[in-house]
Amino acid sequence: MVVPIEKGTPLIAIVGPTAAGKSALALTLAESLDGEIVNYDSVQVYRGFDIGSGKLAVEERRGIPHHLLDDLEAEEQSTAGDYRRAALRVLAGIKERARLPVFVGGTGLYLRAVFTGLFDGPPRSEELRGRLRALAGRRGREFLHRLLKRLDPEAAARIQPRDTQKNVRALEVCILARTPISKMQARGRSGLEGYRVVKVGLDPERKELYARINRRVEQMFARGLVEETRALLARPDPSRIKALDALGYRQACAVAKGQMSLPEAILQTQVATRRYAKRQMTWFRHEPGITWWGGFGDDPRIQIQIIDLLHEMGVAAARRGSELQTPALEVRNPNRGKR
Repeated sequence: MVVPIEKGTPLIAIVGPTAAGKSALALTLAESLDGEIVNYDSVQVYRGFDIGSGKLAVEERRGIPHHLLDDLEAEEQSTAGDYRRAALRVLAGIKERARLPVFVGGTGLYLRAVFTGLFDGPPRSEELRGRLRALAGRRGREFLHRLLKRLDPEAAARIQPRDTQKNVRALEVCILARTPISKMQARGRSGLEGYRVVKVGLDPERKELYARINRRVEQMFARGLVEETRALLARPDPSRIKALDALGYRQACAVAKGQMSLPEAILQTQVATRRYAKRQMTWFRHEPGITWWGGFGDDPRIQIQIIDLLHEMGVAAARRGSELQTPALEVRNPNRGKR
């Protein structure tokens, strides 16, 4: 189904699993509709994380402005709240230039932070975070999740046991506020005002998606992911580089340190990335107002039909050559049936 949109400044958000062709679709939409691209991937915001994050090279960006890419040094810390503040500044500039913002990435929490706002939690405490990370170092990352499960079972159910960053933040809020973070998140929050958000979802066939993921992982390692990771490990204090725990980089670190063979790293990254894609779809299925398309974002037929749909929704003036006929494509509800 097509989701109706309200009045306001148009904003497009492209969602879906990794390797679904979101970046290709974002380029086409921005190029066709006079837009600028805003990244919402939590790894691509860091400089030096290029190959493993799937970041487009400058020459691949077609001269289209890209925001919140290479925004931070590798050692800097960033939260969803930090991202929201930066994204709002970017949006203000795009609005002044009368351009169309096109959000693309894979970190659903960042997108939700911009559109629905964040809970009013306590400021972060580096001292407490340091103690919690030290505890994880001694007892293992899963220990933090077990501790969170005792303090806030609802939050623990939404966070992966080995996701140290999210477990630390959840524990930090529980301890400092003396209230479960899940209860604080359920309270009122300030969302994005003055925009009509159009969410476009990509839902390709599972078998084809997994095949793409496997090929992409092989290409990442062939292009020098291990060497890129070695360069990051050679920085003065790599223990502060939290993004090294991201998919692909974690396995490349093991290869660089002689703890894993290259073939095993490739296999483990493929498996982990397929699982990540499944979690992404689970997340986005719970997000309201998404119009889903059954295919990949680099499919020209889907690109043309999405552009025509956006014109029908009043996002931009009618596209020249709209008489161009394209085959009908499936608009899929990802909650319907299993593949």
